[in-house]
Amino acid sequence: MASTTHRPTDTSVLAALRSPKRLRIETLAGLVVALALIPEAISFSIIAGVDPRVGLFASFTMAVTIAIAGGRPAMISAATGAVALVIAPLVREHGLNYLVATVILAGVLQIVLSVAGVAKLMRFIPRSVMVGFVNALAILIFLAQVPHLFGVPWLVYPMVAIGLAVMVLLPKLTTAVPAPLVAIVALTAVTMMFALNVPNVGDEGELPSSLPALLIPDVPLNLGTLQIIAPYALAMALVGLLESLMTAKLVDDITDTHSDKTREGWGQGIANIVTGFFGGMGGCAMIGQTMINVKVSGARTRISTFLAGVFLLILVVGLGGLVARIPMAALVAVMIMVSAGTLDWHSIAPKTLRRMPIAETTVMLVTVAVTVATHNLAYGVIAGVLTAMVAFAHRVAHFTEVDKVSESDADHDGEIDTRVYKVRGELFFASSNDLVYQFDYASDPANVIIDMSEAHIWDASTVATLDAITTKYAAKGKNVEIIGLNAASEARRERLSGHLAAH
Repeated sequence: MASTTHRPTDTSVLAALRSPKRLRIETLAGLVVALALIPEAISFSIIAGVDPRVGLFASFTMAVTIAIAGGRPAMISAATGAVALVIAPLVREHGLNYLVATVILAGVLQIVLSVAGVAKLMRFIPRSVMVGFVNALAILIFLAQVPHLFGVPWLVYPMVAIGLAVMVLLPKLTTAVPAPLVAIVALTAVTMMFALNVPNVGDEGELPSSLPALLIPDVPLNLGTLQIIAPYALAMALVGLLESLMTAKLVDDITDTHSDKTREGWGQGIANIVTGFFGGMGGCAMIGQTMINVKVSGARTRISTFLAGVFLLILVVGLGGLVARIPMAALVAVMIMVSAGTLDWHSIAPKTLRRMPIAETTVMLVTVAVTVATHNLAYGVIAGVLTAMVAFAHRVAHFTEVDKVSESDADHDGEIDTRVYKVRGELFFASSNDLVYQFDYASDPANVIIDMSEAHIWDASTVATLDAITTKYAAKGKNVEIIGLNAASEARRERLSGHLAAH
C-alpha cells in the first residue's frame, strides 16, 4: 500500500478533478463504500426498530450533505449503530414521526454546540483513550461479522477465505482497482454464475424502490413534544459529535493532514437536519466505512464521500435486484480486513506493553472494555477519559512535598522562635487533602513561615486546607505567615480565604 503521508493539496476537489488517477481512486472508493454501507444501514435500521429504507435513505442524505458541509474530507457519515441504540426506545414508544423530529432537533443542537466550541474539548482526550477507541472499534467491526459466520452453508467459509486472499494478494500486484471491489464483484459473479445458495444482501431486508421524499414530522408543536424528544436529541447530538470528532482526528493522523473540527461538528448538524426532513434516522461519522475509504481505497477528497451517497442511492433504488444478490460472505471479508487494518497492533505488542506505564495501559483497556461491553463508542471514550483523569490526579498528588528548611531567631530564653516550611508541587483537591497533616502544630515555635514559592494553588480545596492550617496554629496561639505565592495563586487565595468554612 502506498504511503499514508499526503500533502494538504491532496484533499482539493478541483485538483482531483484535474487528475484522472486521483478521480479514479475517489470514484472506485465511493463505490466500495456504498456497497459496504448497504447491509450495515439495514442492520442499524433493524436495531432502531424502523424500516430498512429509513436507514438507507439516512446514509444517502448524510453522506451527500456532509461531503459539502463537513470539515474532514474523505470521511464517511451515515446511519450508525450508536445513534440506532440511542433512538430505539423512542421509536418503540412514540413512532417514526417523533424520531424524525428528534433527528432534526439533534442536528440543531449539534450546530449550537459546535459554534459554542465543543470541538476544542478534543484536546482533553488522551492518546491512550484514542488508542483504546481505535482498538475497540476494530473489535466491534469484527464482532459484527460473527453472526454472519454461524448457522450458514459451508460454502460461506471458502468464499470469505477467497475474499480475504484477494484483498491481501491483489495490492501486491496492482493498486489500480481497490481490492475490496474486486473481491465483491468476483464473489458476486461466482454466486450468480453457479446459482450458489448462500446468504445475500437481500436477506438482510427489503431494499427501497423509490427515491426519498420530503417529510414534515406530524407531531404537536408544543412543550410536551419537546419534553419527549429533547433528552433523545441531546444524547444523539453528543454521541454523534463525539464519534465524528474522534474519527476526524483519526483520519487526520492517517493522512497527515489537518481538518476543521468545528466545521465538521456543525456540518454533522446540517446533515442530520437534512436527513430528518427526508425521513432518515440520522447518523454520524462511520469509522469502519471511513477506514475502507481512506486507508484501504486511498481516497482523500470530498468526491469519494459524495459519490458513496450517490452510488448508494443508485444501487438500492436502480439496481436493487442485482445488489440484493451480493453474497454477505464478500462483505464480511471486506469488514474483517477493515478490522485487522484498524487495530493498532503496535499498542498491544508485548514489547510496547512492557514499556508503557501501567496507568496508560489501564486507560486503554478500560476504553476497550466499556466500548465492547456496551457497543457504544461514546461510553467507552467517556469511561477512558474519566479513568485517565483519576490516574493523572493520583500521579500528580504524589508530587507534593513539605520540608522543614530552617529554624531561626531564638528568643531571650534561647528557644527557637521561628520555623520555616517549604511546600513544593501542584496543589489541588487530590494533593492538598493530606497537606494539613504535614505540620507539627504542637511542637512548632511561636512563628511559622510557609514558603510556597515552588507551589501552585489550583482550586478552592487548597485554599480551604491553608485556612485549616492557619486555624490549627492559631488555636495554639501561634502565628503563621504564608509567603512566595505566585500572582495567580495569591489572587485565588485572597478571593476565597475565609469564605469556605461551613456555616
